[in-house]
Amino acid sequence: MPLVRSLSVTSLNGLPQWEDEDLPVEDLLLFEVAWEVTNKVGGIYTVIQTKAKITIDEWGENYFLIGPYFEHNVKTQVEVCEPPNQAIKKAVDTLKGQGCQLTSQFDDKPNLIAHFHEWQAGAGLILSRFRKLPVATVFTTHATLLGRYLCAASIDFYNKLDQFDIDKEAGERQIYHRYCMERASVHCAHVFTTVSQITAIEAEHMLKRKADVVTPNGLNIKKFSAMHEFQNLHAMYKARIQEFVRGHFYGHLDFSLARTLFFFIAGRYEYSNKGADLFLEALSRLNFLLRVHRSDVTVIVFFIMPAKTNNFNVETLKGQAVRKQLWDTAQCVKEKFGKKLYDALLKGEIPDLNKILDRDDVTIMKRAIFSTQRQSLPPVTTHNMIDDSNDPILNTIRRIGLFNNRTDRVKVILHPEFLSSTSPLLPMDYEDFVRGCHLGVFPSYYEPWGYTPAECTVMGIPSVTTNLSGFGCFLQEHVADPAAYGIYIVDRRYRSPDESCNQLTQFLYGFCQQSRRQRIIQRNRTERLSDLLDWRYLGRYYMHARHLALSRTFPDKFEMEPNAPPKTEGFRYPRPSSVPPSPSVSQHSSPHHSEDEDEDERYDEDEEAERDRQNIKSPLSLGALPQRKKKQHGEYRN
Repeated sequence: MPLVRSLSVTSLNGLPQWEDEDLPVEDLLLFEVAWEVTNKVGGIYTVIQTKAKITIDEWGENYFLIGPYFEHNVKTQVEVCEPPNQAIKKAVDTLKGQGCQLTSQFDDKPNLIAHFHEWQAGAGLILSRFRKLPVATVFTTHATLLGRYLCAASIDFYNKLDQFDIDKEAGERQIYHRYCMERASVHCAHVFTTVSQITAIEAEHMLKRKADVVTPNGLNIKKFSAMHEFQNLHAMYKARIQEFVRGHFYGHLDFSLARTLFFFIAGRYEYSNKGADLFLEALSRLNFLLRVHRSDVTVIVFFIMPAKTNNFNVETLKGQAVRKQLWDTAQCVKEKFGKKLYDALLKGEIPDLNKILDRDDVTIMKRAIFSTQRQSLPPVTTHNMIDDSNDPILNTIRRIGLFNNRTDRVKVILHPEFLSSTSPLLPMDYEDFVRGCHLGVFPSYYEPWGYTPAECTVMGIPSVTTNLSGFGCFLQEHVADPAAYGIYIVDRRYRSPDESCNQLTQFLYGFCQQSRRQRIIQRNRTERLSDLLDWRYLGRYYMHARHLALSRTFPDKFEMEPNAPPKTEGFRYPRPSSVPPSPSVSQHSSPHHSEDEDEDERYDEDEEAERDRQNIKSPLSLGALPQRKKKQHGEYRN
């Protein structure tokens, strides 16, 4: 389901509005083609699903999505209906009668736009150009095929972009046929787009064409009417994660859950591309720092990365059963205790606490305590891995020695399956789980966009990303001090792996030093950035790409001003006004004190948010230069 949040306050305050000329959509048909239409494989599914609403608002019944037919997806995600357009109905009838053959039976000859995503959909684009069909085409690459393969091989990809023998590399990896399909699609399209500036640079070298438009990925944003509401959701779902932790670590629960932080990484199981290798190394160093400084903070890290498994780990299931049994025992004793206490009070007596529990109650509690005794360590994985000895995450855990020992301040749980509310182990949907965590960590080496940190942002959860991800580069362009807003950006482009690992370790250690109140303030700031990721703002780049394709395909019907394409840069969120202009804020928003000391800090969320909205830098027109004026408090250079 798309990420939606109840409400209705004005969004996009302070952000520039779209001023492009509207297209005559009543005379146009828009087709969007992708392998992930109603077929969840990766992030493209989220792009299409969340973008559908604003596209329908613009195009109405002239917007059509085309994807693969899978019976189970049709039953759960598609409402079967008759085509509203007569021309489309004729084409569909012909396809049903003759099989999947391309036909054109439009009596009124409407102008068509076909938008293709990734190489799997490229065949239709290539054939439409080969047959010289009057269709304006747009092709979007969300990640180059060869780039993903090269990065997975631990090659210094970004520093050697101009040195690769592209055909040779594709042939050696036995993907030359797919690479040719992708490259042909790029060069056949009237307009070529990518999802980020970092992917545009990659595509120029890998696919030999410069992107015409960069189309950043967005989400559907609906804010809460009350600022504290998403904080309440965090507390509620954190309590559910704590219940799982009580069961998983039974017999070793010698740490305070009130002083426990939940970190997580999620996504495809791409060990190097997603940064799991760097994250694990940083966790080892974080564990050392916390132990050396005798910190009372415990960090529990979840790896939500699907892998091949047999079934749930027996020890993990047993832990949840023990927890439930202890809960039932406690409820039973509490009920008997409460009844005796109630009867004594009715008689006007203060009960003797030594007699209020009989021998049976004491025996039941002793048995319950005995059942929590454990000879083994809490497991690091919740499932039985099919290829345990060759699993890269488990092998790294063995190497760095994070086995969930009592002395470890960092504990690891690998959950090699997507989260679901129907799971008997951790019955939570992914969105609820994210809301309950404290920090999402995504130190990716190859991440053309990065929906996982974006989803954290709109839910008010701080996250770690890198300057090699599209999301990280986008935030660096738009936010003066991302760390003050809870977005920590690791430099993986211009630093060595060891330096990047040290930087990530410092981010994590600085986060652990924050007090509860500082984390609450930071979540408020993080959630404030959600306006920046709203499709109502980012949808303009798709509109521009479609308009550009029409002007290139039908120049006699559609004209376009020879202006430069809209840029994603041009304005910035300033540093939060309550953050002191000091280098120390690069790690956390204010110096760490005790939980009690910082209660006296003055902080007004509404006041700070209003100041930020007023200080957002608007894009400057190319023709006019701004006059010099005295810099006001809270304004910063772009």
